[in-house]
Amino acid sequence: MSLLKTFRVDQTQPVHPITFMFLYMPFGIFNGFISVTMGFLLTKAGVSLAGVASIVSLPYLPNILKFLWAPLVDTTLTVKTWYRIANVGTVAGILATSVIPHNSNFLPLLMVIVFLTAVANTNIAMTTESLIAQEVPDEHKGRAGGWLQAGNLGGFGIGGGAGIWLAERMPAHWISGAVIALVSLLCGLGLMFLKDPAPFKREATYLKTTGTLGKEIWVLVKSRAGFLALILCFLPVGSGAASNLWSSISGDWHASPDAVALAVGIVGGVASAIGSLLGGWIADKMDRKKAYILFGLLEGGAALLMALSPRTQLMFMIWTTIYAITVGLAFAGFSAFVLEAIGKVGAATKYNFFAALSNIPIYSMIFVDEWAHNKWSSTGILTAETVMPVLGAIIFISVLFFARMKPETVRKD
Repeated sequence: MSLLKTFRVDQTQPVHPITFMFLYMPFGIFNGFISVTMGFLLTKAGVSLAGVASIVSLPYLPNILKFLWAPLVDTTLTVKTWYRIANVGTVAGILATSVIPHNSNFLPLLMVIVFLTAVANTNIAMTTESLIAQEVPDEHKGRAGGWLQAGNLGGFGIGGGAGIWLAERMPAHWISGAVIALVSLLCGLGLMFLKDPAPFKREATYLKTTGTLGKEIWVLVKSRAGFLALILCFLPVGSGAASNLWSSISGDWHASPDAVALAVGIVGGVASAIGSLLGGWIADKMDRKKAYILFGLLEGGAALLMALSPRTQLMFMIWTTIYAITVGLAFAGFSAFVLEAIGKVGAATKYNFFAALSNIPIYSMIFVDEWAHNKWSSTGILTAETVMPVLGAIIFISVLFFARMKPETVRKD
């Protein structure tokens, strides 16, 4: 408590949301390191796009299933303790994937390590989301969601862009991983600014506790806000899936490794972080669900214009940067409408119930993009990224029309 008072003088004032950006960064760092740096190194080693996709898509599986262990964060230990465990696991996983050779022979071992690390890494997200739900007033949830996703996407840029840059210059790949892992570890210092949330009401047994938590989720899903949030999670509106394959298709634009590292990494990370902050601000000014749809359509528009642009390194850098901004907008919009819907009770479980579902279209889009690439090369990927948000928007508008008569459930938690 003394450290908390040292860094946060007035306990009656909410902590600045930039704290959540740093806490969330390890989540993005790991995913960026796997999707971009590992994807680049595997491609460079001659691994097929299918092999690369099997690695870069793997972290999404635990993120789809994480609602199964999310109740542990709400009902056992403390939120801060779970965060520290998750961060140590993430650091260890990054180091391990850096030591193992990046070629086809070691794909099975890499898949096992990436999967186990991704499981640990999910708790970075859960704990930070629980802290933000407790600390931030409802009227600022959009802004807070923007900072949250700035950490996610900014971290993605660090883990990806800085990872490639270091891997290309260091005498051994493990040095790159060690530096990235250290950055992840230091992000945990943000915990000093926050207090632990009160745990969810515990019943006589753990099963009864999770049963009570499950009833809370059911009540939420039956409300109009919860139902619409649920529908949005299944739609491929603002997935940003193409970000996982930029390094693999950069050769079509004749982009050098340094250009990829700059555009997808440092510049892309900053661009997506800016997009997140802007998206959070916009989401507080309008209906947050409609904001998310708007941001997803902008993402599709960026993909369309990239498909129509000349295949040059400069165009690759420009359009991946613009795409990164729209991904930041969409991710902030997602956090905003989910934080608005879940309230404070059992926040880790509720948020990750929606977040897990939202990873289904992201995970699926990676393979849709791969299929489109096999059919029509990089143009196919960008066409899929254009069409799917439009289809998602049409579906949601239709659902919204039929849901107008459903009364809203007022939450008081």
